[in-house]
Amino acid sequence: MALVPLNLLVTHDGKSKRQHVTCRFKCGDACSKPVRNTSDNEYFGDIAKAVSRRSLLRASGIAVLAVGAGSVLAACGNGEQPAATPTSSTEPAAETPPGMKFQAVAPNSEDAVVIPDGYAQAVVISWGDPILDGAPKFDVRNQTGAAQRAQFGFNNDFAGLLPIDGQPNRFLLVTNHEYVDPLFMFPGYKSDAPTREQFDVEIAAIGMGVVEVERVPGGGLKPVMGRYNRRITADTPMTLVGPAAGTDFVKTSADPAGRTVAGTFANCAGGVTPWGTVLSGEENFQDYFGAAEGTAKPKAADADRYDRYGIPLEPSELLWETFDPRFDVAKTPNEPNRFGYIVELNPWDPNSTPVKHSAMGRFRHEAANIYITDDGTVVAYSGDDERFDYMYKFVSSKKMQPGKDPAALAHNMTLLDEGTLYVAKLTSDIPPADIDGSGKLPAKGSFSGTGTWLPLLRSGPNGQAESLVPGVTAQEAAVFTRFAADKAGATKMDRPEDFEANPKTGKVYVALTNNDERGAPGEALPDAANPRNDNKSGQILEITDNHAGTDFTWELLLVCGDPAAADTYFAGFDKTKVSPISCPDNLAFDSHGNLWISTDGNALDSNDGLFAVALDGPNRGETKQFLTVPLGAETCGPIITDDLVTVCVQHPGEHDDNNVDNPLSRWPEGGNGTARPSVVAVWKTDGQIGV
Repeated sequence: MALVPLNLLVTHDGKSKRQHVTCRFKCGDACSKPVRNTSDNEYFGDIAKAVSRRSLLRASGIAVLAVGAGSVLAACGNGEQPAATPTSSTEPAAETPPGMKFQAVAPNSEDAVVIPDGYAQAVVISWGDPILDGAPKFDVRNQTGAAQRAQFGFNNDFAGLLPIDGQPNRFLLVTNHEYVDPLFMFPGYKSDAPTREQFDVEIAAIGMGVVEVERVPGGGLKPVMGRYNRRITADTPMTLVGPAAGTDFVKTSADPAGRTVAGTFANCAGGVTPWGTVLSGEENFQDYFGAAEGTAKPKAADADRYDRYGIPLEPSELLWETFDPRFDVAKTPNEPNRFGYIVELNPWDPNSTPVKHSAMGRFRHEAANIYITDDGTVVAYSGDDERFDYMYKFVSSKKMQPGKDPAALAHNMTLLDEGTLYVAKLTSDIPPADIDGSGKLPAKGSFSGTGTWLPLLRSGPNGQAESLVPGVTAQEAAVFTRFAADKAGATKMDRPEDFEANPKTGKVYVALTNNDERGAPGEALPDAANPRNDNKSGQILEITDNHAGTDFTWELLLVCGDPAAADTYFAGFDKTKVSPISCPDNLAFDSHGNLWISTDGNALDSNDGLFAVALDGPNRGETKQFLTVPLGAETCGPIITDDLVTVCVQHPGEHDDNNVDNPLSRWPEGGNGTARPSVVAVWKTDGQIGV
């Protein structure tokens, strides 16, 4: 690839490329609203000052007691702080590692999926394609709720590919359908007067989907009308389990027992479990609720809870509350408390009821991904995707049972109901003067530190639970987890999204997408893990975790953005030899141990894309762009195998100045076609991916 001249005077002036219309329908325009986390949790500057003071007192022979497990760094036997471990090799860069030997795609603004030379691509499935028998062919001008229930949903995000035993080259493609944007679904849509039929289509267009797919010889994947095919929608019955189930916080007139929830929505990222189920994160669920002006008058405690979770007390963008009272917080005030959980789906049983696991907490779950320790302990990692919110993990008190028989599956589907929920507190010994908000590397040469997992909630059988935060009940910790984490003193992060553990090393990686409020007046200042003010391009955090324990070390692998800018960092790799990357969102790994990153909201002058990053050896930090997605789209749900890459192309053509009647994009059909969210497969025409 062409070398990029390194200009140390370059700074980031761009904004996220995400359009306002995307923000309206995807996250309720969260970035234009006040920051929801108003807690006064300490930031690294406070901690570092305390560490410096303790060091001074120690030198004077004065003993100091640390208050709070998360406020002191791990010490060596002589009482001094451990020396920093070098994080990037001084050896000259070697040949690009296996899995990354493709010609990097240049930044571009094409209305196409752009891939490297020597590769081919094909659309697997698009919004509206039939997946159940009897489904009509997609017709954007004649879409109905009944048709949509039998068709592939809108705005696919996460995707998992599960092999079907005994059927080579046959898989289950399980996807999340995150949100609807009626401006790009319905010709002639009137935002102030949606129709009942449009509401019915929207209810049916989001949630999840299961589709059998078959590998095309020498090519991609094609959908099959298989027996596993299924749509899960915003009104599919779900079972709520764990400490929240049956409490007064989740009971409604339609469900006085508080254990059966209608539907799931705002399903963002997710994960495939080692026992063969799929986890889906309910993220921006708050967008679907509202109330007529002046009708919602909650009690003070409920008002605070609505505010911390962003539940509006005014008409919603979609106006679902005008069609169904469960979306009206004035009429059904507890309904929002029934969303924001991790949903577990058994895709192998089309008649199974999905489960919402409240022991894992309620917040804007980007995803949940599983790591199994050597002794069989199950650990689930999840990020709360909002500015200044937190990173969590759940450690099960039960062990996974091997095998696929019904008894093992039944046991394993309870693993996320019993255990301990933790939130992360990060610390660093980097002096505050070294973190000035510019992103400049500290004197030690990297951003790194240690951390502690703070316990919030311990759950047991049959929903029994114990709060581990004084002044918070177990039920409150399960339903209003953000408040428990605030009180525990968690570290405010820059939008923690996907969490993934490297299957080769066990190290855990977190996509911190961006945060344009970092360092703003009255908000948290930059710290070692979030080192830039007005952070538009995000960073990748690498955690070496004591998975079943409470201690970890961390460092920043990437500080994303323009490689020519002084505030970017690629693990010490030569920045003239990397692809520009901005706004990391979803993560995956290939069989070689390389990290793959999809982006959402590229703040640089290019479409979003998919990138591969080397993690070890002299090439650690080498970053190469594998593909870009069309105009207006984001890249989601990457799946990386030795001979196939798939990505979800979400909201193609979504732009403030356009709609379905005046399209920016015609991808994937071209001609006079409608822009449709789709899954795309990419393969190498003469061998393995990146080899």
